[in-house]
Parts: sequence; structure tokens; C-alpha cells
Amino acid sequence: MSAPDHPASGNSPAGVGIGWCRADVTELALARNRMPALEGTAAGRGLTFPPIGRSAATADALVLGVRPDRWLLVTAPDVAGASAARWQERFAGSAVAVDQTAGLAALLLTGPNARDVLARGCRLDLAADRFPPGHAAATTMAQVATTLAALLEGLLILTPASTARHLHEWLIATARPFGLAPPLEISASTLFGHPDS
Repeated sequence: MSAPDHPASGNSPAGVGIGWCRADVTELALARNRMPALEGTAAGRGLTFPPIGRSAATADALVLGVRPDRWLLVTAPDVAGASAARWQERFAGSAVAVDQTAGLAALLLTGPNARDVLARGCRLDLAADRFPPGHAAATTMAQVATTLAALLEGLLILTPASTARHLHEWLIATARPFGLAPPLEISASTLFGHPDS
């Protein structure tokens, strides 16, 4: 899928912001036949485990459903391993928590042309009516494995840390014709609180 060029004029506002987001990422894998127990514990904490293709947010976590019986939990950064240890304690017996923070990098794209930029390297239909806030998917972008989530604030990309620099450089080069905003510094709390879908 490709998107048309929209060269930025000298007096138009920059169309795309790209920024790194410091966050902890934990993968939670469901134990066999333990979904009712997991949901019961989660409900008591105001947490929802969305189906594949969706995301859910609380005041302090973004939960992405992109694989069967597994979820990625994105939270504010903490000391190494602390987030995963908390999730493991909360859901002991129902799921296994694995710290993915060192293995995944988080980027956020913002602005009216962010979807057009990603459409140049992604096979998903990223039109706002097809991939609205609350949706998530595992996909390949610019030959790199990614997890993509649509938020009210923009488009979150989780990608392996080993290829994150390549993807970041590709995003900058691809966004340039649309106009680039100054580099963003993004707090993990920016990712929380969008409506569930």
C-alpha cells in the first residue's frame, strides 16, 4: 500500500511528530484453562484483557491484544524487572509475566499525516475508519516486525530494540515530505486513558 506525496509548504505546520517513549513492556501469557481466573483478578483491578486486534487502557497501563492468549502490557518505566514482577505477583497461577522492556523499543507518531507515513511501509489498511483508536495489530513495517496500536494521541509502534534505529531512521526519511515536527519526548502516561473499543 502506498500513500500520495503531500509536500509541506513553507508556511504549513509540520505534519508528523516522531518520538521515543520510555516505557516498560511486559508480555503476559495465559496459563492453560485459566482465563476465568485471570479475568476475575483483572476485573478487581479495573483491568481488561482485550481480544486480538484490540487494546484497552487504564490510568496506568495500556494492554495490547495481538496474539492468542497473550497480551503486551505497556507501563511507566521502573527499575529493571519491577513491572514484570508486579504483574507476575498479581496474576500468579493464571498467567506468566515476561519482561520485554530491554527487547522492545516504543515510538509514537503524531499529527494529521502520521497514518500516511506508515502506509508507505505497512500492508495494513490504516485509514482512521478501519484502524481507529482502540485497535492494535502485529505487522511488518519497513521490513521490521512491529506491534502497532492506534491511540487518540497518535500511533504507537513497538519494535525489537535491535532494529529500532533502522525503523526510526526510515520513519524520519518517509515523514520528511509531509513535514516534520521537532523531535518528541513522550511520557508513557501519554499512552494511557484512551477509550476501549
